[in-house]
Amino acid sequence: MAPMTAAGRQSLPDRVRAHAADVTAGARFVTIDHEALEAMDATAATDPPARDEVRHFHGGDRADVASYVLALNAVNFGSGWFPTLRKRPHSSGYWTVAWGLADHWRDHGPWSAADLRALTAADVARVLDQTPSHHLMALYAQALRDLGAWLGRRRAVDVLDASADSAVRLAEALVAGMPFYRDHGLYKRAQILGADLEHFGLAGAGGIPDLDALTMFADNLVPHVLRWSGVLLYDEELAATIDAGTSLPMHRAEHEIRCVALHAVELLSARTGIAPRHLDGWLWHAGQRPEVKAHPRHRCRTVFY
Repeated sequence: MAPMTAAGRQSLPDRVRAHAADVTAGARFVTIDHEALEAMDATAATDPPARDEVRHFHGGDRADVASYVLALNAVNFGSGWFPTLRKRPHSSGYWTVAWGLADHWRDHGPWSAADLRALTAADVARVLDQTPSHHLMALYAQALRDLGAWLGRRRAVDVLDASADSAVRLAEALVAGMPFYRDHGLYKRAQILGADLEHFGLAGAGGIPDLDALTMFADNLVPHVLRWSGVLLYDEELAATIDAGTSLPMHRAEHEIRCVALHAVELLSARTGIAPRHLDGWLWHAGQRPEVKAHPRHRCRTVFY
């Protein structure tokens, strides 16, 4: 039986696991090639990911890094719009946004909670060097205002330190506090913040004990890598739609892609003993390779990834 919280219910990651397994069992559009999954060599997933000191903000004091990480996670979505963004050199949409925020932190310092609550689409567009009318700028501004409201009088570093002993509790607080984190069934962005705390050196000397309880962070890149590797098989019509570069609505097929990918990673984790978060990082970085990026991945315009 899955672990229960103090309130007597399954933890957020275990609810995600159960949901993904249920969706996979009844999937109509996406299946797992278990032979291909069994053949995957995931040993490299245990290698620690390299830190990008330019496109991420690692400098400054701990409070500044904490405010950067919370702001970046607040706007860590929009891959369905990324093809329409003005990209920085040799950077994807994610790295363009992360780099723009990092430069703002270096040049002007962090946004306070009050600053966040006052941000407009034009403000965000200036920081990210985008057109103010781009739809993502308004969504990013809303997400950052939501973050400022959630913080209230608190500093980012104080909020993160209060959850230093539980990535799961932090994820649940994000879901409860901000609408753009309520990716019901998968909770991709709420879970990834805990892993980011470790990556950015904010987890403390003892680390976060329940990081390995997190699931994969269900986006559109990890499923793409699994499809490109032959692990995920798509219905013919769905495959043709994705290969044509047509955006998917948030309906059953799109949800199946992410759920079945997550379930496949759970199976791979069970076989290898490697935590899903490490497998996720390994697969996500594999998705940066040119030969993988050359194939279209599924796109969906959503605030959840």
